[in-house]
Amino acid sequence: MIEIQNIHKAFGSNVVLTGIDAVFEPGKVSLIIGGSGSGKSTLLKCIVGLHQPEQGKVFFDKKEFTHMDFEEKIPIRKEIGMLFQNSALFDSMTVEQNIIFTLDMFTEMSKSEKIDRANFCLERVNLAGKNNLYPAELSGGMKKRVGIARAISMSPKYLFCDEPNSGLDPATAILIDELIQDLTQEYSCTTIVVTHDMNSVMGIGEYILFLHKGQKFWEGSNQDMLNSDTKELNDFVFASPLMKAARQVIK
Repeated sequence: MIEIQNIHKAFGSNVVLTGIDAVFEPGKVSLIIGGSGSGKSTLLKCIVGLHQPEQGKVFFDKKEFTHMDFEEKIPIRKEIGMLFQNSALFDSMTVEQNIIFTLDMFTEMSKSEKIDRANFCLERVNLAGKNNLYPAELSGGMKKRVGIARAISMSPKYLFCDEPNSGLDPATAILIDELIQDLTQEYSCTTIVVTHDMNSVMGIGEYILFLHKGQKFWEGSNQDMLNSDTKELNDFVFASPLMKAARQVIK
């Protein structure tokens, strides 16, 4: 479980987040949604420790993470898997080397154990046998899956995904969503996904946190969302005719 309390973040005079509270439960896919500039990615970075909030606390299974020093944070960081928006693969490394990179940093595994783990993770994301390809040889969807393979290489308790469907066609995006959902259940991860993809929201949104202008405006499930009377949420979610039609059908 991850709990955030009263998170405030600013960059100089630009206030990005104001007083955000939320609880993200294990075994569930939690989504952070909102318009551009609402603070979604900044909040994610505050949670994983890439940004230090001006105020507030982040708890990983009741352990206060925000004010730990570097050494104290290492055990928790070993339990975190992260899929970055653009996959963040090393272009000069093969697929296998990209996955083993994390194992090199955080484990005492032998070389053969690392290769076995890389093979397992690649098989889990349906990329068995792609070990020796380089990122330039992969499609966008394959890069995302390699990113996920690297993220699960340490059998994470906490899985973070920043815009995992960005730049993907709808069919591939659905496959990525299903993979994230399956891995969340398989590892009982506390999974947090930043997205603006309404297909993801409706498909895997067990808990949704909606941000608007850096503030928490709404939280609930995707089914709760369809019946919400929060204007800002409705303006964001039902901006497209397709989502408006879906809401009418369900009602």
